[in-house]
Amino acid sequence: MKRVYIISGIVVVAAVLALIAFSRLTSAKKQADLYTPVIKGDFEIAISNSGELKAENSIDIKGPDIAPRGEMRSMDIRIQDLVPEGTEVKEGDYIAQLDRSDFENTLKDVLDRLDQLQVALNMKLIDTSVTLSAYRNDIQNQKYIVQEDSITFLNSKYEPPATIREAEINFDQAKRTLGERFRRYALNIAYAKFQIDVQRVIIGRITRRKNDYEDVLASFTIKAPSPGMVIYRKDWRGNKRKTGSMINSFDRVVATLPDLKSMMSRIYISEIDINKIKPGQKANIVIDAFPKKSFNGVVATVANIGDKLPNSDSKVFEVLIKINGTDPLLRPTMTTGNKVIINTFKDVTYIPIECVQAGLDSIPFVYTRNGTKQIVLLGQSNEKYVIVEKGLKSGEKLFLSTPEHPEKFKLAGNDLIIIIKDREKARKAENGKFIIGIE
Repeated sequence: MKRVYIISGIVVVAAVLALIAFSRLTSAKKQADLYTPVIKGDFEIAISNSGELKAENSIDIKGPDIAPRGEMRSMDIRIQDLVPEGTEVKEGDYIAQLDRSDFENTLKDVLDRLDQLQVALNMKLIDTSVTLSAYRNDIQNQKYIVQEDSITFLNSKYEPPATIREAEINFDQAKRTLGERFRRYALNIAYAKFQIDVQRVIIGRITRRKNDYEDVLASFTIKAPSPGMVIYRKDWRGNKRKTGSMINSFDRVVATLPDLKSMMSRIYISEIDINKIKPGQKANIVIDAFPKKSFNGVVATVANIGDKLPNSDSKVFEVLIKINGTDPLLRPTMTTGNKVIINTFKDVTYIPIECVQAGLDSIPFVYTRNGTKQIVLLGQSNEKYVIVEKGLKSGEKLFLSTPEHPEKFKLAGNDLIIIIKDREKARKAENGKFIIGIE
């Protein structure tokens, strides 16, 4: 029984000792986490933003030219079928099929109209032939009458004057009637020719309309203009154009074939930061799909005009970063993480931003581990760190937050206050000049 008590006591003591050791280790780790060293080295100022990959150059796969021409009117066309995005194709391979129903219905109406016009023209030609044939017969009969009256008039010279005069009048009247029938025949020919020409013009116009629709329908099956990978086109709303989407005469692109040998990352920078971005600045790019791989790049273009964000009054500007080199893993529309290097400072002293505090006078200071409340002269900063121009040395330990009993810390660096205030005055004066210049 005593043995059991002894063993139990040993276990309890061991547990207490372990708990004390763990508490000390935890306390030591917590205490270590309160401090951070002053760092010395290269310091980068950068702007980070997400984006997506796009090819620098690409070939558009376009639908038929459906712009208004002749009697054909422009209309939207639905994409009936489209190969999956990312499909590798060769030149001449099938890409898409457009919905033919609207155009085929219209073409059927055009063909019916053309048949009707052609039948009407044929009937007109037959009617004209019959009418002109009757006029020619009348002319021929009148010629015979003229000849008979001419003979009668010649034979009447031995007759009494009244008979001669009557024969002369009949002969003249026959000649006038013949002339009138010649003129009527000519007018009927001209009128018939005019009607037939008008009919043929209408038929020609409808025929051209038929040919236009047939030409367009022949290109409703879309094939690859060159080898490559099919990437869906985005419309002005940012939606991908796919099966069921519409194209029109103003935007006939169904998909694209990007050149994967030259890729770019497209990002959008806020109007607050855009003035910091310049062509030629270096950038680091990571691909979300391959987080262990990174790429170098350079800012290629910066948009001059911004676009509004949805449900916001702020504007963003498109920035294109050209990626150096090539990689077969890179594909358009992949999500990217981008860091544009704005400036790099060599061999400077810097600290985490959370170390810096300020009183009511806006004079920045830090708490050091050696018990001082050190005033610091700050320089440029990035998202996490700020350069310290004066007041600290490399390796010094700083509190990451306000320590216990801050009133016990001794103030140091008073000589920097006048420099800090002079800088603030100069900054305000510069801002005032800028505002006046704008006004």
